[in-house]
Amino acid sequence: MQRLYPIRVEGSLHETIWGGQRLHELKRLPTPNISIGESWETEIQNEVQNGAFRGKPLGSLVEDLGAALLGEQAIAVFGKRFPLLAKFVDAHANLSVQVHPDDSYAAKHEGGKLGKTEFWYILAAEPGATIVHGFKTSTSFSEVRMAIEDVTLETLLNEIPVTAGDVIFVPAGTVHSIGSGVLLYELQEYSDITYRMYDYGRLTTAGVPRELHVGKSLEVSRCLIACRYFVTRQITFKQRNGLHGYMKGATRESCIILTALSGEVQVGYSYSLTCTEKLARGQTMVLPAELGNYCIEGEGILMLSYIPLPGDEAWKAWEKENCSEETTA
Repeated sequence: MQRLYPIRVEGSLHETIWGGQRLHELKRLPTPNISIGESWETEIQNEVQNGAFRGKPLGSLVEDLGAALLGEQAIAVFGKRFPLLAKFVDAHANLSVQVHPDDSYAAKHEGGKLGKTEFWYILAAEPGATIVHGFKTSTSFSEVRMAIEDVTLETLLNEIPVTAGDVIFVPAGTVHSIGSGVLLYELQEYSDITYRMYDYGRLTTAGVPRELHVGKSLEVSRCLIACRYFVTRQITFKQRNGLHGYMKGATRESCIILTALSGEVQVGYSYSLTCTEKLARGQTMVLPAELGNYCIEGEGILMLSYIPLPGDEAWKAWEKENCSEETTA
């Protein structure tokens, strides 16, 4: 088998009717004349940018390397597919109001696909920017359906002001939307299932209303809190006494997804940790599950994500702090 190393993946840019221009600044790319709403960092069609796997799609590495890349715990939770999709999202206008199904609903109604639990880390927010997270009060299906038909659903939605640094957990079944002026990092189960519940009466570029999925969106509107799908840590590397920030770690039963929100770091690997790969602002890297020991050195802010084992200390600590027995799933 080819020697494993930290795999840097090229993000794929997606044009949307609500997108803006900030992702090109974040990723240091030329500014286009189109509105870019998302950069999908770990899409399986994305090509590797470095090392022996350069030019290969991430999905082909999943097929070729299997558990060596994904990890046994990732396979136990998600099967033999890439488990997590990291994104940057730039909302120049409000996104549609959406809800994602959980795994069991998606498996039954969407041909065995995964559901989607996700979280957002707010990178920047214009004054007064908000997100939607659930409803203001307990609301019946009939009330929601009537509000959608009357194009007044926003009167029922729970809008929350956000600022840079906020973390928003969005379990499957939670009605949600990203508001205008928000730039964020998102991590989710690798799934493309979105039920668009409400779109403010907007039209597509062809002048027709965007497709809504009212029936399905109402069926999966329920709240979960505890997350077994991923643990994400924010790690800040600062220079002290002339030395760069530094940390050591080791991959175990899961691959690790690293995304640089700012700065630049070197990720060391091999027995002596002397082989390195660069990770700069706006870039994402996958550490294969069988990579073993690694180190990170430099300056900046990283998101580090993995699929936790049962009993994972970080997961249990978060669960204890944020969930009651009645609301833990």
